[in-house]
Amino acid sequence: MAYNESVVSRRSPYAAGPIRRLRLLGPWLSRAPWVLVGAFLALSVAATVAVAIWPDRVPWGVYGFIVVLAGLFLEPRLLLVVYIGLFLAMAILGAYLGEQKTTTTGAQVVTVATMMLMLWLSHARAQVGVVGVSGESMLVDMRDRLRAQGELPPLPRQWGAEVALESAYGDGFAGDFVVASRSTDGVTLEIALVDVSGKGRDAGTRSLLLSGALGGLLGEMSEGGFLQSANNHLLRLRWPEGFATAVHVAVNLETGDFTIGYAGHPAAAQFAAGSGRWRMLSGGRGPLLGVIEQAEYPRETGTIRRGDALVLYSDGVIEARDKALVDGIDRMLGRAESFIRTGFEGLAQRLCDQAAAGLGDDRAVVTIWRT
Repeated sequence: MAYNESVVSRRSPYAAGPIRRLRLLGPWLSRAPWVLVGAFLALSVAATVAVAIWPDRVPWGVYGFIVVLAGLFLEPRLLLVVYIGLFLAMAILGAYLGEQKTTTTGAQVVTVATMMLMLWLSHARAQVGVVGVSGESMLVDMRDRLRAQGELPPLPRQWGAEVALESAYGDGFAGDFVVASRSTDGVTLEIALVDVSGKGRDAGTRSLLLSGALGGLLGEMSEGGFLQSANNHLLRLRWPEGFATAVHVAVNLETGDFTIGYAGHPAAAQFAAGSGRWRMLSGGRGPLLGVIEQAEYPRETGTIRRGDALVLYSDGVIEARDKALVDGIDRMLGRAESFIRTGFEGLAQRLCDQAAAGLGDDRAVVTIWRT
């Protein structure tokens, strides 16, 4: 079977009525933003009264709290209205209290600096069409969608497969991604491992867009036409750094026969139970995706018999600046040797964790085996 990690939403055993009503306030407040402006101005008045009545107990920092809170929920033009009101209230109150409230000038300078910072953050969010914390929620959703593309479909009992993806330095986004599909008749499993130029957050948005496009192509194109279609798609996008490498494998789950093609990607490794050894596949190579028009991508054929395994990986698993590529391949196969007797479950994550590039590059590994 295929081993996947998935998050299952669970209904809370407690009454969700009040929480749901609070969530419904969000869209309503977005249509009536001046209600929020009035609320923050009223909060400013309340803070001013509190400082005036208890100058020895209520600090100037209460204004800083209101500054940050308003910056999280208001767009720049409305935020400026609140900040002007806050500054006027603080200035008038400082003049009124005089010697009763010390450090007035310093508190005003810090508050104005915080206002400038929050205005800059609010303007940055407004440029991408989001307000408040909704931008972070959108990024989380994008990251989850990218990871969901790599989930493997259910496989027959005698088959197993795993996917492991690790981004450079633990970033939420990675330039490596996996798309997988199983034919409607259940006979053919197709998996593509793609390495987009760049790494981490720099390649995250391109990975998201490309994974959606290639996920739609997978299973709809012939085995030999997938890489050509992916190449044409990248050429049409005309990204400044739009190239990518890829390996695509199609496995017949009834016979174990497979075909595999590469687009500037490292060769896959296969374990043969008959000989008890790992070997690197040596089929034809095609050019990078998104570089050459009408490129050809030859394919290699093979068979996964009982006890055999196939490993697809990205260059971060075998490449390191201070080591030769051959050394990286030997290192990877050496790690894989220890799984021959115990089974291949966990091999993908093991190879990612002990990759030659360490944490400095994105790593992706796909393992397919037959018991």
